[in-house]
Amino acid sequence: MEQYFLAVDIGASSGRHILGKAEDGRMTLEEIYRFPNGMKSVDGRLCWDVDELWGHVVAGMKECARLGKIPVSMGLDTWAVDYVLLDEEDRIVGPTVGYRDGRTKGIEEEVSRLIPLDRLYARTGIQRQSFNTIYQFMAVKKQHPEYLEQARTMLMIPDYFHFRLTGHKCQEYTNATTTQLVDPVTKTWDYDLIRILGYPEEWFGPLSMPGTVVGELSEAVARQVGFSCQVVLPGTHDTASAVAAVPSNEEDVLYISSGTWSLMGTERQEADCSNLSREHNFTNEGGYDYRFRYLKNIMGLWMIQSVKKELAGAGEDYSFARLCQMAEGEDIASLVDCNDDCFLAPDTMIGAVREFCERSGQQIPGTPAQLAAVIYRSLADCYRKTKEELEQVTGKTYGQIHIVGGGANADYLNQLTADAAGCPVYAGPTEATAIGNLAAQMIRDGVYRGLKEAREGIFRSFDIRKYEPSDGT
Repeated sequence: MEQYFLAVDIGASSGRHILGKAEDGRMTLEEIYRFPNGMKSVDGRLCWDVDELWGHVVAGMKECARLGKIPVSMGLDTWAVDYVLLDEEDRIVGPTVGYRDGRTKGIEEEVSRLIPLDRLYARTGIQRQSFNTIYQFMAVKKQHPEYLEQARTMLMIPDYFHFRLTGHKCQEYTNATTTQLVDPVTKTWDYDLIRILGYPEEWFGPLSMPGTVVGELSEAVARQVGFSCQVVLPGTHDTASAVAAVPSNEEDVLYISSGTWSLMGTERQEADCSNLSREHNFTNEGGYDYRFRYLKNIMGLWMIQSVKKELAGAGEDYSFARLCQMAEGEDIASLVDCNDDCFLAPDTMIGAVREFCERSGQQIPGTPAQLAAVIYRSLADCYRKTKEELEQVTGKTYGQIHIVGGGANADYLNQLTADAAGCPVYAGPTEATAIGNLAAQMIRDGVYRGLKEAREGIFRSFDIRKYEPSDGT
């Protein structure tokens, strides 16, 4: 009898249910359900509709029953930093505000009054980002102190869905580290820091690693979906799962988890909380088996996704593949800083790109092809700079880059990256987050004896394309 595992992978723009199975160490995937996602404006705030997302989680699980492919276990991953507050009766407190909302504007100064930013980095190793959970909590404390009084539990978004699936509350390590409230040495919550900031200590319980069994589906959920199974923690931060699926066990390898965000970095056994690391704004996020994902956040395909959406609204509906092809034929040298805050949540991405070029005295892209070319080339240039910074900080030379996630399909961007970085680029697998999610479950079940064996299986299971620098170096 075939043995299935279910990964529910919810990204910022869409979600999917993917069934996985393994035979002779090779993994195969079957997408059985897909659904849209996005922040919605609620009373002037950008929020996630967690009830709508829960409906999709259940609908996709029902599809398993309809197909007669009942999973042994399932796990759910999402983006980082966002959370749900629950009161003593487990009702949601306040809106589930998303990270692109502007409520944290100016909040960094409030936090720095309590703990200087250099000391904060030395304690946590997490990069400065205005939307980190540490700042979201301070925004709530300043703007809605009543929420802090009412809330008894804080669960990151995937922890909340695991709670709804099983009735058990569990805080998973990899996503918890993105709050900027976890000690990278003890790998537990930094309760002294939490007290300094005045956040309720009761929100922060024991942290659990990927591979931990949360529990069985609750009776109510089992009846609703038509089966029962175990819920097993993956790396609930989608990047943690994606990095677990990087198909290489070699040391000194760089990866880019390429999706709405581009997360570029390397795996390390210890965190680097030095001033040099802080000055380059690298982060030390938790990974599988207490590894550290030493990386930098880059705005990523969010920019081209936004441009595509705007063009479609104006009646010019291009596929991503078509935009890539169009960009390749353009000769425009303009570059933008992909990490500039002006690209985080602009009213119009097309306008933001053009305004940046105008301010910096560069050619202003006029056509969709020129816009795409500027974005793709700017991303490749940002990858080059990040590689150089990583080499400077770590003292190592990186001879290859592995690109996983949806961006691995962007042939033009992959070639630009190889050219800019001066090293081979290996692209694939594209469904890395779901694969890493499944790998954690399969390791727990004994299909693989550990991450090393799982990565070997992933390499043999999926198409990995190689891009050499054009100059042959």
